[in-house]
Amino acid sequence: MRLFIAINFNESILESLINLQSEWTALGVRGNFTPLQNLHLTLAFIGEYGNPNAVLDAMNSVNFAPFNVALDGIGTFRDLYWAGLKENTALSNYVRRLRRALAEHEIPFDRKKFSPHITLVRRAEFNGTIEELLKNSPVGQMEVNVVSLMSSTRGKRGMIYTKVGGVEAQSR
Repeated sequence: MRLFIAINFNESILESLINLQSEWTALGVRGNFTPLQNLHLTLAFIGEYGNPNAVLDAMNSVNFAPFNVALDGIGTFRDLYWAGLKENTALSNYVRRLRRALAEHEIPFDRKKFSPHITLVRRAEFNGTIEELLKNSPVGQMEVNVVSLMSSTRGKRGMIYTKVGGVEAQSR
């Protein structure tokens, strides 16, 4: 199974991200737009791993209180366009503890520095300027109460993400 740990978004954030994608399409951005059902924030990418229960055990070993995330700006990594999140100490601390738990449980994961972003377009092409894209940043916020273990499989029309399990925040 190809696995990753993620935060899935509420309707308000999803609507804001889809509206931004529509605006970009109208401006002439071309590429592989992330479909609504695949918009998420990856906390840890595990990749091919055959024991999702071990990952869930590691996730369950990391308690967290609910915390808020808020959209903030957009950016690019070469031909990948993304939406960002406001700096968030609670999120960063949780990801640090989560990744430590994965390592302690000997679960392999991508150890790249955590850079919170939501992929909106892959292989993006645009003849305009980044300033044109920045005119309308997405807005939205939500309280994170659940962190999900997701699997991804290749379908006829791209990747299909499926929730395998999750952990809930502890009451404040």
